[in-house]
Amino acid sequence: MDEFRIRAGSFPRFLAPFLAPLIFFFVVCLLLGAIFTNSTPLGALIGALATAVLFGVLAVKHRRLTAGTVVRFSPDGVELSDSAGFHVRLRWPDITRIDVVDTQLANPRSIGRPGGVRVRTQALRSVGLIGWGERTVPPRIPGWMRDRLARVPVDPATGRPEVTIPLGEIDAQWERGRMGEWVRHHRPDLMGR
Repeated sequence: MDEFRIRAGSFPRFLAPFLAPLIFFFVVCLLLGAIFTNSTPLGALIGALATAVLFGVLAVKHRRLTAGTVVRFSPDGVELSDSAGFHVRLRWPDITRIDVVDTQLANPRSIGRPGGVRVRTQALRSVGLIGWGERTVPPRIPGWMRDRLARVPVDPATGRPEVTIPLGEIDAQWERGRMGEWVRHHRPDLMGR
């Protein structure tokens, strides 16, 4: 059995989908700060401080995510567990393909004024394993996430949901490393080599 964790340099990649909302948040805080203090420099300072706090929250969330996210490869298949309580299991025969996996970390709903500037958090995109597997979710997840999971395709023969394991989030070069060796050994048909 092999265990893999997210690499330390992944914070910029984690932060990328949040850049547009962070900029929007800064501008809103700057404007509100400037209006309430009647000072543009003080408004900019308030905007920068508020955005720095939100940036810190994201940094803590990333640290917790990376410390608790583990992908395990075994002769039976591949499993992903994270610190939030999500657990995904894919047996080797049930993996249908290697493809792009979108990991949505925040509500994808747009924020902003109708008819004005609107921003939303994009999904993290990476390459990973997709197939019919098992998924365990924590008891308390946001409604948008529960709705999204309820719309996932289900295998008509087994009733198992389509699940994904985003190996590219663990290591962008996974196909060249030990994870790629596991896949080539157990499912060489997926690698195209």
